[in-house]
Amino acid sequence: MPLQENVQQFRAATAERSILRNVYIWMTLGLAITGVVAMYVAGNPQLVRSIVLNRGLFFMLIIGQLGLVLFLSARVHVMSPGVATFAFAAYAVLTGLTLSVIFLAYTAASIAQAFFVTAATFGALSVYAVTTNRDLGGLGQYLFAGLIGLIIASVVNMFLGSATIEYVISFFGVFLFMGLTAYDTQIIKNWSQQLSASADEADYIRVSIMGALKLYLDFINLFLFLLRFLGNRR
Repeated sequence: MPLQENVQQFRAATAERSILRNVYIWMTLGLAITGVVAMYVAGNPQLVRSIVLNRGLFFMLIIGQLGLVLFLSARVHVMSPGVATFAFAAYAVLTGLTLSVIFLAYTAASIAQAFFVTAATFGALSVYAVTTNRDLGGLGQYLFAGLIGLIIASVVNMFLGSATIEYVISFFGVFLFMGLTAYDTQIIKNWSQQLSASADEADYIRVSIMGALKLYLDFINLFLFLLRFLGNRR
């Protein structure tokens, strides 16, 4: 069956010394760190209050996240493997701290539901991107333009506070990050084919972390936009 063949191709692509496989390992570790930190903070009311009620602290966390992800994206290729690993783990921790507040807005059951829907969607798109013969590279410029538009619309709606615009942004965000997941996965697949056998150990780790960061961001954003549709608000 086509689905079984696609899964077999996906497994074959990650069977040897593979950047693609390593990317998924790093991404999974990053998500695990984020989840553990978010649940730990959410389970400690005093910590949650410190983040939610202290706007200065909250915005410092947001700025720290943004600064760290920009720094890591721009400098990972020249970092030592140890520094790159620490920066990725630190970003996952910061994301966990800021994501802990979703437990105040949504029920735990609906958060779990959104997570599993995200994981299933992400997995299906990953299998498709690895096994398809279609070149997804042409989507890059449209996805980038869509991402810029999404950011601008989100900032504008922070001031407007329109529920309708928020719904449209969420709807668009789901499909945008579905597209980015497939696009980024195929890019990483190409890196894996070109570099897995020839890269030295340091470059192997750096490229793996760079790919993991891409997919980590795609997963987190897809989860947050799906949560807006699937989440039951408290």
